[in-house]
Amino acid sequence: MRRITELAASSHVDDVADIVDGAAPADTLTLDFDGRRKSRQRVTLDSGVEAALMLARGTVLREGDRLRSDDGAIIVVQAAPELLSVVDEPDRISLARAAYHLGNRHLPVEITATGLQYQHDHVLDEMVRRLGLTVRTEELPFQPEGGAYAGGHGHGGHGHAASDSHDHDHDHDHDLGAPPFVLAPRPVR
Repeated sequence: MRRITELAASSHVDDVADIVDGAAPADTLTLDFDGRRKSRQRVTLDSGVEAALMLARGTVLREGDRLRSDDGAIIVVQAAPELLSVVDEPDRISLARAAYHLGNRHLPVEITATGLQYQHDHVLDEMVRRLGLTVRTEELPFQPEGGAYAGGHGHGGHGHAASDSHDHDHDHDHDLGAPPFVLAPRPVR
């Protein structure tokens, strides 16, 4: 079985060439976002070849990334279409408010030229609608923001320094109906 062990070139770097170290891409790997944020898994390349993905823990793959296998082959990552909730909103204040509430729930969000999108979830869709926005669903490749601490290949919405080496296979539960956290003023003594 082919072992894919290295991120050879990142799509977040300007002018990524189709050739890495003189090697033309040998295959492609198409994964949805959840698959692209699992750094260790068994995958099937688009050619039908089975492979073991064994990247550094915490690696999140992006469309266009180049991977190198143990036999030197270059594999190009493609983002598979998946069901997304899409919010197109001309009112930038409302859109910023929705982005804030979604981000406050550690939710990976993709910012587009006309709005934002996230992996479809009917509960989150209802929250966004309560903010006065329109939500529709569509099958699209998902490329969420990496986060401020991601260095281009972050933890898919989790803010951690690059030195963190732990997995994020745990779930986050948030009460969507709860009011925002408010600090009460301290009594003066």
